[in-house]
Amino acid sequence: QVQLVESGGGLVQAGGSLRLSCVASGTIFSINAMGWYRQAPGKQRELVASFTSSGSTNYADPVKGRFTISRDNAKNTVYLQMNGLKPAGRAVYYCNADIKSSDVYGRCCTRRDYWGQGTQVTVAS
Repeated sequence: QVQLVESGGGLVQAGGSLRLSCVASGTIFSINAMGWYRQAPGKQRELVASFTSSGSTNYADPVKGRFTISRDNAKNTVYLQMNGLKPAGRAVYYCNADIKSSDVYGRCCTRRDYWGQGTQVTVAS
């Protein structure tokens, strides 16, 4: 079984920065696509930034130029560096990944999307 765990959320002042981390663990064969979503109170969950299977990145328009997604493949970890945070950025941030899981012999696979439990980001105005 595969799990995603986010960390790094917290309270910051407007204009401040945070770095979120998401580590995938378990019987992982490969990680294809991986990214970050957020959900503000009363709003739908929306894409923030992601890596595609080809390695390219996508960013939501409101965060372009301020947020940066990166990864450490050796650690099965993806990061979201958030600079210039705004009050509108207050939300629960979720990690999402398209992962192939392996059996005890390392053989592929079962492919599905996984979600982390979320980490709260609060931006004071």
